[in-house]
Amino acid sequence: MNGSTARRAVVAAVARRHTRRPVTFLAAVLLAAAAVALALHAGATGSFAGYEPRDGDVLFQSLPRSPLVDAIEGVTESPLSHCGIVARGGEEWLVIEAFGTVRATPLSTWIARGRGGWFAAHRWRDEAAARVAAFVAAARERLGEPYDFAFELENGSLYCSELVRGAARTAFGRDVGRIERLGELRWQPFAEFLREQAGGSLPLERQLVTPRSLAEAAELPRVHPREE
Repeated sequence: MNGSTARRAVVAAVARRHTRRPVTFLAAVLLAAAAVALALHAGATGSFAGYEPRDGDVLFQSLPRSPLVDAIEGVTESPLSHCGIVARGGEEWLVIEAFGTVRATPLSTWIARGRGGWFAAHRWRDEAAARVAAFVAAARERLGEPYDFAFELENGSLYCSELVRGAARTAFGRDVGRIERLGELRWQPFAEFLREQAGGSLPLERQLVTPRSLAEAAELPRVHPREE
């Protein structure tokens, strides 16, 4: 239930109660206000699992199982197979992501897509706060660009972690996340799939920026779920 739906339901309930028995106007207003607050709080915690979004947060999740997802997570030895950038869109929160194309997806939809609804949120340290708006703007400028199924840096298309890294470079003037060669990672169990994806040869010299490397960046500590 979104905020506007919750408010309409509460107002209708108060009106019905008012017609059944006398209620002072002040009591009705207080009842409505308390019920709306409760409904909105329940909706927020239900949708975002206690996470309080902020512009520029970088989110990570585990996508539903597929050969590609299994290869990403297996090669990087991490459950993180996708990431995106939080941005305010009118009255709702969005995630700018490279998923099919670079697009803006409602945050609740983005969270629900992940395995088990699990996700992690990372936030720029205070010294980067002044440039977060530029970071989000840089990501918005890439909306509509095609997805990079070749996973090559700077080839005219983008994969998820490449989008985040490119927006950070534009906004902050520096790279975030490690650049690694495929051959340095755990590629061996996925050699057949990787060979098929590359069209016949293993691209072991290909340079990558992975969701894991971004999540481990010192500039992006995790804020949800809280570290134990």
